[in-house]
Amino acid sequence: MIAVEGMEFHAYHGVYDEEQMIGNTFVIDIHIETSVVDGVQDDDIVETINYETVFMICQTEMKKTYKLLETIVTNIIAALKHQFSTIEEVTVRVQKNNPFPGYKVASASIQSSDSFVSQCPRCNKGNICYGDENCWCNQKQLFTTTRDALKKQFRGCLCENCLDYYSG
Repeated sequence: MIAVEGMEFHAYHGVYDEEQMIGNTFVIDIHIETSVVDGVQDDDIVETINYETVFMICQTEMKKTYKLLETIVTNIIAALKHQFSTIEEVTVRVQKNNPFPGYKVASASIQSSDSFVSQCPRCNKGNICYGDENCWCNQKQLFTTTRDALKKQFRGCLCENCLDYYSG
């Protein structure tokens, strides 16, 4: 597991105009399950999840203004999926400190987790599938008729080996 915890940002998220003008302190924790074997074998940061990139993704989202913490969490997960193809599971937690000025409430937070490990419906091997346009299985070069036939025959994403078989 790769964890990047306690990332602190001053940002302008919130439902109320005052929150978007004054801003607040937000803390983000991210836990990513992935296989680190490739990165370890080659001692190459390109082969693993670069936690500096994880931080930069969070930093980019925190520079924008949103009303809901749920939107921030969802956008961070989508950006992580777009950047890294080896995420098996991810948990993102966004905490807003002092969410109600004038009242004694330490924080409010939203946490969401997604799991992307499934079984290939053709060979039953473990498979990472994001289930959206960022998924590598949707980017594989296949004839349209072949892709349509595979979608009818199999429910879910085929693994890379099975897609290679059909792509020739």
